[in-house]
Amino acid sequence: MKNSLNLPTLETERLVLRPFAIADGRRVQQLVGDRRVAEMTSQIPHPYPDRMAEIWIASHPMLWRNRKLAPFAVTLRGSGELIGAVSLRLFAQGPRAELGYWIGVPYWNRGYCTEAAREVLRFGFEDLELQSIQANHLLNNPASGRVMEKLGMRYEGILPHGGARYGRLLDVADYSLPAGNFSDHLRVA
Repeated sequence: MKNSLNLPTLETERLVLRPFAIADGRRVQQLVGDRRVAEMTSQIPHPYPDRMAEIWIASHPMLWRNRKLAPFAVTLRGSGELIGAVSLRLFAQGPRAELGYWIGVPYWNRGYCTEAAREVLRFGFEDLELQSIQANHLLNNPASGRVMEKLGMRYEGILPHGGARYGRLLDVADYSLPAGNFSDHLRVA
């Protein structure tokens, strides 16, 4: 794995993926505080507590230094407006990671999630030298599955009780992508 003390800034045609700043906390709370965003994940609580975003953001530098998480704020290239998050949760047991993301409701159905996730996959495979990246989604969030399919990820099946929401265990759809398949997908995408 190539070494960098600071999380880099990544760019796509329409987006800039940058490290979060504490000042982003209010915007994060505004976006993930929408029940429709929270319900699509097993990690985001609803209601979203005050100061939780700042605490989460403050944890990022140490998580990156310890190679546990590569978290990026998804921002619009022209305005710098924060619209979501995309990350790789890095596993200690080998050169692999789990992709995660959320996008604020006003920005749904515009391809931003796929664009941001594709660049983070590239970063993971090329810069972090990962060999495999996995992802999953709650079954009530088929749009997330479509993002994974557009990224060239392979559907692996249903993981019973792989997620939880409001104290209930939920099944998740599991996906994976080996490094070589991402390169092949880029040539045809």
